[in-house]
Amino acid sequence: MPGTFWTAFGASVLAASVTTIGIYVIRRFDRWGRENSIYFVCFAAGVLISVSFLHIIPKAFAMNDNAPVYLFLGYLSLHLFNRFINAFVCDKSSDEQYSIGLIPMFGIGFHSFIDGFIYSITFTVSVFTGLLAATGMVLHEFPEGIITYLLLIRGGFSGRTAFVLAFLAAAVTTPVGMLVSYPYISDINRPFLGALLAFSAGALVYVGATHLLPQAETEQKKYSLFALGAGVLVALVIILSKS
Repeated sequence: MPGTFWTAFGASVLAASVTTIGIYVIRRFDRWGRENSIYFVCFAAGVLISVSFLHIIPKAFAMNDNAPVYLFLGYLSLHLFNRFINAFVCDKSSDEQYSIGLIPMFGIGFHSFIDGFIYSITFTVSVFTGLLAATGMVLHEFPEGIITYLLLIRGGFSGRTAFVLAFLAAAVTTPVGMLVSYPYISDINRPFLGALLAFSAGALVYVGATHLLPQAETEQKKYSLFALGAGVLVALVIILSKS
């Protein structure tokens, strides 16, 4: 068991490191990132919606008969949180639309936290199973860090604040999720994990379809549709690598 723990923890730290590299790279080219942030919005929407509908939701439905309820709760909770942010945070500063960055940050952060659970479970089954899962999961960590950072920038946060928040939400949550779940791994059954995955998918669908796509439709940049298609393509690569 100790060997399994350190292997799972190492994989989760690797995932967090890849995410952090993504955040650092886009911060290094901050001006370019700001000018093209709408393309990352479209890309993010393509990734989140596709991964949710084509991979996370079917898996959750297969694991838990009540998954549709948790899917709805995940979507509704992000909607209510968005309403709260708009009412009590954005209203304080009319020049900065904080919800543009905060809502995706929390959705991606919760999903990354659940990723940590998956590392614990798959490496407990076998190291080979864990490595197969990790290979696919690490693929989405780099763009995930970039997406989180740029959406925070787009929401009006300073570069330094966006870096810290993106690091905490998209990177740190994965090893934290692994550490939290590992001691209780024998108690995490398929239905419970299915419920967590469904809730996570509901949050990500809200972020992609209700929160991000309307921004892309408002600005109507020349290559925004290509960026959305690229996001869908990356999602398909992630899904195929996990299958």
